[in-house]
Amino acid sequence: MLWRWPTTPIGEGNTGVQSSPRFFCGIDWADQLNDVAVVDRRGEVLARARISATPDGVRQLFRVLDGLRASHTHGRRQVPVAIETNQGLLVHALRARGQPVFQIPPSEVAGQRRRTSRAAKKSDSSDAELLAVMLRDRWGLLRELPAVSPDAAALTVLALAQYRAQRLREQLQARLRALLVQVHPVAARAWDGRDHGLRRAEARAVLAAGPTAAAAQRISVYRWEKILTGARLRLLEHEAYRLHELFAAPVLQLPAAIEAATAVEVRTLLAAFDDACRRADELTATLTGAFEAHPHAVTYLSFPGCGLLTGARLLAELGDDAHRFATAKGLRAYAGLAPLTWASGTVRQVTHRRICNRRLKMACHRWAFSALTHSLGARAFYDRRRAAGDSYAGALRRLAGRLLSGLHHCLAAGTVYDERIMFAPGRAAS
Repeated sequence: MLWRWPTTPIGEGNTGVQSSPRFFCGIDWADQLNDVAVVDRRGEVLARARISATPDGVRQLFRVLDGLRASHTHGRRQVPVAIETNQGLLVHALRARGQPVFQIPPSEVAGQRRRTSRAAKKSDSSDAELLAVMLRDRWGLLRELPAVSPDAAALTVLALAQYRAQRLREQLQARLRALLVQVHPVAARAWDGRDHGLRRAEARAVLAAGPTAAAAQRISVYRWEKILTGARLRLLEHEAYRLHELFAAPVLQLPAAIEAATAVEVRTLLAAFDDACRRADELTATLTGAFEAHPHAVTYLSFPGCGLLTGARLLAELGDDAHRFATAKGLRAYAGLAPLTWASGTVRQVTHRRICNRRLKMACHRWAFSALTHSLGARAFYDRRRAAGDSYAGALRRLAGRLLSGLHHCLAAGTVYDERIMFAPGRAAS
């Protein structure tokens, strides 16, 4: 992601990197040893080292950076560091000690390697040098990693873990449904039209008791009611009769040996799915609890359609660095909500951005969709965009951009959402 470099120095106090540093450092990240290369403004390599992600390795790197220039005005914090990742022990150690760190994606490094190297070769030391040179060439366009607080960084870790757990749960649910369609189709459709479908606790309890059609037919109404007791809170008898009638209908069945083997397969997959549901629920509770304890949660929750989980995901992707996004336009571009214009000669095309933070874009899409039923102003804005010719996705994207711009203003000003200001008549066409 390219950024305009601010005119003020980075860092804290007078320790930040000035607008034209003398030296540039590149670190090729690896599992065990990390290659380091330092170049000057002309691109000449001044120092090389190989460090480990340990306290001794960090001290070795700092000795290299401090020894670049014998002057009391030179310090290691005046040397920016380029690395391919924004996570890991080494990155956190450097940032905790005030070292300016810039991330350059591995895909860009690979593309630059292909353009600058005639031979198709790669080495860790040459990649470290390439990172330092790319940082020198792109100085003024790259931006330092945001200075988020430890609480916001922890929230980002929890949000990513919760997102992965949710994806795993969805994948296992799809696999379970596909298997049931083949061997137990009545159970696959038993909860269609109800919230969460097979993810419901009662659905998992029913499948555990009757994984095949023959096993489900043998269960009485009384036993169905007992099975539902721990998974359902109301209308137990009514649901027990519904399940009994549903599974009692004649269906095609497998041979006894194959059905016994199928029951084992269904129960094995169901156990993994049940565990994934519990893990995802636990991570969701932990994530929302950490979000509620953050000072910015009040601002996020004041917006219509922004619940605990949506607000937690937004905060996890945006962080709490007040100076990360200078304008709301830059924030919308980062989220993929600002239009992208392609103009060449007489051809001009306006489309939406595809290169963006996809998790943030997905959270904003759900936020805007939920705001339609929670805010009259949001609904009126969406209807105006649809009447103007926007598609469903385009109108929703514009609404998400408006909400994100309002969030940027509220966080910068330290205020909360106000419907009268957000969707004022004078702002309808802006």
